[in-house]
Order: sequence, then C-alpha cells, then structure tokens
Amino acid sequence: MADTVAESGDSVPTYPVAEIAAAWRRERPGTPTESIEIVTPIWWLGKLFANDRNQVLREAGIDAATLDLLSVIRRSGPPYTLSTRELAHRTLVTAGAISQRVARAERDGLVRRTPGTTGRRTVLVSLTPEGHALIERSVDAVLGREAELVSDLSADERGALITLLQKLMTDVRRRTAAED
Repeated sequence: MADTVAESGDSVPTYPVAEIAAAWRRERPGTPTESIEIVTPIWWLGKLFANDRNQVLREAGIDAATLDLLSVIRRSGPPYTLSTRELAHRTLVTAGAISQRVARAERDGLVRRTPGTTGRRTVLVSLTPEGHALIERSVDAVLGREAELVSDLSADERGALITLLQKLMTDVRRRTAAED
C-alpha cells in the first residue's frame, strides 16, 4: 500500500479500498464495484470498534452480553425492571438467549428475577445495586472511549454521517427483509 504525505508532513496510508475497487475494475471490467468503498470500510470499522470495545469491557470487568442486558434495564428508567419478553424484544436476541443472560447475571448478583403480576409465565428482571454500579461504570468507560474514537469528526460531520448511516440502514433493512 502506497503512502501519501499529509499537510503536517506525517506519512499516512492512502485509502486502500479505492485501490481494491480500482483493481477489480481493471481485472473484471463491468463488475459492480460501487459498494466497495462504502461496505468494506464499514466492515473494517465494525471490527476495529468491536475489538476496541471488547478491550474496554475486559478492563471494566464485564462482557458484551451482560453490558447489553444491564444497559437495556438501566435505560428503561426507575424502577429498572423489565419483563424477560421486553428484554428479548429490546436486545434483539431470542428468549432462550435472554434466559441464559439473566441466569448468568443473577448468579453474579447483578440482577434479580421476580414473578410478574400479569401472568404465571411473566418474569420481571431488576437491577441489583451491584448491577446498577457495574453498568454505571461500564457505560461511562465504553461511551467515553467511543466518543474519543470519533472525536476528530466535527459536529457537522458527525451529523451528516448519522443521517447517511440511518438512511443506509433503513434501506438495507428494507432490501434484505424483502429477500427473506
């Protein structure tokens, strides 16, 4: 990969996905390459963000599944209690996965399960004081780090990126749902 010199005099890598797209156009004229410079960086960024988040989570003493569970309960507001059905809906995982996450978090003293009042099978999950403290520390660590990672974008650039990502997400969800 070739290097270019930035205005500051520092050597920075060229945009490698442009080179990938150009190589495909050269080697296979007519092959659609319009997505390469969009999709490939999204995949790469996803991996970079995931690896960095996993490191922050390890340092905070929490795993991604537990962070997801505790975050959903914490964002629900006082009394920080949700049904397992609502947890599954908000986390976009199966009821079985929620059951496993709740059991593990309960074993670790982070949540408590109680029977619901709306039916025999309803189970409510609440944050314990330990769970509340852990999510407060963890969310600050994760979101603080992620804010740092995007801090070189101006407010206008972040706004434009948010708008474009929302548009892309909506369209891709629509197109992929139609194919199922």
